[in-house]
Amino acid sequence: MNTWHIHIKGRVQGVGFRPYVYRLALERDLNGVVYNALDGVHVKFSGSQDQAKEFYTAIIDETPSLARVTNHKITRETGERYKGFQILQDESDVCASLILPPDFAVCENCKKEVLSSNNRRKGYPFITCTQCGPRYSLITELPYERAFTTMETYPMCPTCKQEYGNPGESRYHSQTNSCAACGIRVALWNNKGQKIEANTQLAIDKIIRFWEEGKIIAIKGIGGYLLTCDATNPKAIQTLRKRKHRPSKPFACMYPNINKIEQDCYVDSTEQQMLTGEVAPILLLQLRKKSVDIALSDIAPGLNQIGVMLPYTPLYLLLMQAFGKPIVATSGNLSNASIVFEDKKIFSELSGIWDFALTNDREIVTPQDDSVMRFSPFKKQPILIRRSRGVAPNYFWPDIPTEQKTILALGASQKSAFGLLFGGLFYLSQYLGDLTYLESAENLKRTIEHFVNLLNCKPEVILVDKHPDYYSTEYGKHLRDANRTKLVYIQHHFAHFAGVLSEHSLLQKSKRVLGIVWDGAGYGNDRNIWGGEFLVYENKKIKRLSHIAYVPLILGDKMAGEPRLSALSHSGQNPAILPLLKDKFSTKEWKIYQRLLDKTPPLKTSSMGRLFDAVACLLGIMDTQTYEGEAALRLETMAQTYFDRHEDTLDSGYDTQISYLDGISTMPIIEGVVKDLNNGTAKDEIAFKFHYSLVKMVEEIALENTIEKIAFSGGVFQNGLLVDLLMMHLENRFQLYFHQQVSPNDEGIALGQLAYYQNIEE
Repeated sequence: MNTWHIHIKGRVQGVGFRPYVYRLALERDLNGVVYNALDGVHVKFSGSQDQAKEFYTAIIDETPSLARVTNHKITRETGERYKGFQILQDESDVCASLILPPDFAVCENCKKEVLSSNNRRKGYPFITCTQCGPRYSLITELPYERAFTTMETYPMCPTCKQEYGNPGESRYHSQTNSCAACGIRVALWNNKGQKIEANTQLAIDKIIRFWEEGKIIAIKGIGGYLLTCDATNPKAIQTLRKRKHRPSKPFACMYPNINKIEQDCYVDSTEQQMLTGEVAPILLLQLRKKSVDIALSDIAPGLNQIGVMLPYTPLYLLLMQAFGKPIVATSGNLSNASIVFEDKKIFSELSGIWDFALTNDREIVTPQDDSVMRFSPFKKQPILIRRSRGVAPNYFWPDIPTEQKTILALGASQKSAFGLLFGGLFYLSQYLGDLTYLESAENLKRTIEHFVNLLNCKPEVILVDKHPDYYSTEYGKHLRDANRTKLVYIQHHFAHFAGVLSEHSLLQKSKRVLGIVWDGAGYGNDRNIWGGEFLVYENKKIKRLSHIAYVPLILGDKMAGEPRLSALSHSGQNPAILPLLKDKFSTKEWKIYQRLLDKTPPLKTSSMGRLFDAVACLLGIMDTQTYEGEAALRLETMAQTYFDRHEDTLDSGYDTQISYLDGISTMPIIEGVVKDLNNGTAKDEIAFKFHYSLVKMVEEIALENTIEKIAFSGGVFQNGLLVDLLMMHLENRFQLYFHQQVSPNDEGIALGQLAYYQNIEE
């Protein structure tokens, strides 16, 4: 009889892997042990070679649904003989090389139990099992064991303890196991800081009544607080907007069930699977044209889609079952800042927003917003908008990185997320907010420190964006000086391109790849602001092939908030265009901006985002915007409205002038838009023609340079219609590559920085 050792890496902790191995071993009458360590799951057992092979194959082929095995091996050992089969507690190493389990949405079994009248956990809002519940947000140390989570402070009652130790139970070795007798407690507070209810059912009853009265309720969830109100009550929504200083940015809605969502939105099988899966993100869905229950004009002004989600915790499930209608469920923060997760801060930082707050006494270690994604309307291409709860902090490489150094990639600024390469694994953090806010900057520092402590590692190389004013870049300099590490600057759009190349294993291929990297802004190698880039990757080098022709950058960041400035900048002082713009400015403003344009601007921009803003302004959509991308979203909505009526229209657009010296002039597009406006062409058709012009632009560049592979990155490719048009028009003649595991926006920059550093030669 031999002793065998199976070592399994990947997402194998916090997903019921050890109980699963235990049951397989019992079925085969094997003797041995299974345990967690900082480098994965280990199985040691006695058996013949045939038994070992069959057991090994069974473990790998039939893994738990939430597991993700990235590496595995079996070796023969000389060692002890085992008696029976046991699950052991952790055997810790010096440092971790372990994929961290994310926070999983409540599973179907736990849903049934919490709603069942004859189950002992009926109405307990923190029911979990090995297949669902919080993980990442409550881990204090590794490996994943109850003693290293915030559940440590809740000793299991005799019944829960019996479940935990019984192989026949679904909660066998479930680290978050608890019940009403031994678990987490809730408390309902008013905005004067007075506790008004501690009984769970009575607190739920009161919240339902408060929602019906139009009150704003703050509720502590897995990763932080959500601000909620009745989504069918326009007055309540406007109150929330006023208090949160969020005049028009869309709110997400939580629905009681999928049937209620289908009454308001179009939902196909792919979207339904995403809504009901273990991630359960906010999903952007197109609204039905009939009247809907929600107060649409207040939820998502000017748009034809809303973000919806289903209850992903037992607490939300109980609340939504009782209420029966959709609620607004938006992050508990001031817009663009990090989500509030500490109980004391809900009473200080957000006290002026909510009327009542439902807290609980389980500590959150790592705060997270809800993940957000969409599918393109026609081709159903998945597009990740915000990568957070249910997804972070894992990233599964298509190619295992060869770099052995510990590398910290600090990403960008407005949509902050950092990456950490350690022990052959890459950890990509959750969305951390806009680093221009102090709370978000502190969140970045706190989360990095948490990771370094968890993994017991120290970065040897730090990667930052070239933008000199990014907080992430400044913090990278601080870390370099404090730790005497290497600091490497990487250009923003090159990082975007390298990221999507790495997702598709294209960095090791010999054929050229055209990179279309379109966003709002990124600091360029020539010190101008880039954003409409055509790049080429070949032989481990990236070069800038062409770009949207430069226009003046008027008043820096102010231009990003005012589409009228983008329109003025793209007008080229053309006398046929200026009359459409003059009334959008006061007399004083017009004189000032004319003088600015007459001078040689200190900065220029090639931003595709600003071109979208310019066209939106010309079409009368808006002159100033209240949130990032508002004008572009409204322009996409207008174009989608036209396309929905003319799906066979794939042969219209405006001309472009391709130049590899001065860039691609946008003037023919702007002039075409103005001409159509003057001729009375419908605005939705003009919006569609603009989108289609960009597709033709990509096609022309690819054909002129005989490049068959095209990769897309940058925030512009959150535009589902544009993605659809690219696929419909180009996929039969070109190989198209879009992001898969990360967002095309700046949340993916950290991945790109690492991919660039490892693979690109300067």
